Amino acid sequence: MVISFAIWLENLGLFEFIRSSGFAYPILLALHLTFISTFGALILITDIRLLGWGLRSQPVSDIIDQLRVPKRIGFVLAATCGVLLAGSKAEEYYHNAFFRVKLLLFATIAIHALVFRPTVYNNASELDRVKQIPGRAKLAGAISILLWLGVVCAGRGIGYIAAPFGFHYVGVSAPAPDIAGIPDGTADSETTAVRKSGDAEKGR
Repeated sequence: MVISFAIWLENLGLFEFIRSSGFAYPILLALHLTFISTFGALILITDIRLLGWGLRSQPVSDIIDQLRVPKRIGFVLAATCGVLLAGSKAEEYYHNAFFRVKLLLFATIAIHALVFRPTVYNNASELDRVKQIPGRAKLAGAISILLWLGVVCAGRGIGYIAAPFGFHYVGVSAPAPDIAGIPDGTADSETTAVRKSGDAEKGR
């Protein structure tokens, strides 16, 4: 069921264009990494303040409230690029263990938001009234850092797993690997010719 959906998705016109274009995929990937870096920096600033590791002169509520909208914008942009990238190679990513780990971490982040948003992120003004940041707020910051670090590491790991063969790309045939830049179809004949030439030289 899932793999059938992945095959159908990656062969839609938009995703087929992204996959076959020489510029669309690299540009989307660069934008994806840029937005993730920006979004991640904003998350890190918030978590550092919750943990009390820095920005102690700034009220917790100011940091959380002022960064709320930029974080949402950064997340939407990064997620949009991520969906376009994943959709263009949905079948390949389906078989990628790091991609599955990344999705699992996103689900855990959603649970983290549901648990801590009412008492920490939407109640930041209460944190300014206490002398020390409560343990619950510090726990929220610590878990957030670990989860987002996991997302970044899983994202980097996706590119280090070799993709299996036999994808169902419509109108795209994967070329056979060449040897030292020799065009497909000529590698075997030219390699054989070189070997014969070498054998002839040895016989002289």
